[in-house]
Amino acid sequence: MKRKVEIFTAGCPVCEPVVQMVKDLTCDSCDVTVYNMAEMCDDKSCLAKAKAYGVVRMPAVAVDGKLLNCCQNNAITKEELISAGIGQN
Repeated sequence: MKRKVEIFTAGCPVCEPVVQMVKDLTCDSCDVTVYNMAEMCDDKSCLAKAKAYGVVRMPAVAVDGKLLNCCQNNAITKEELISAGIGQN
């Protein structure tokens, strides 16, 4: 079963390195979706997802429907992404 990775970004210079780091870490077992909140999705589902996950700052990453702990208070790190299963078959 594929791991669902969702990235919430503002499309800014601070967010883009995190998006790239996640993409660099992902493997065939990861299904990655990037939500650029500055552009907003057509049906507003990205806003509903961000609210449901409790996203209050960006960038933010959710794995299998759960916002990573690092996205709530700290910077997103490679170690946190790996411990969430990103890049592991």
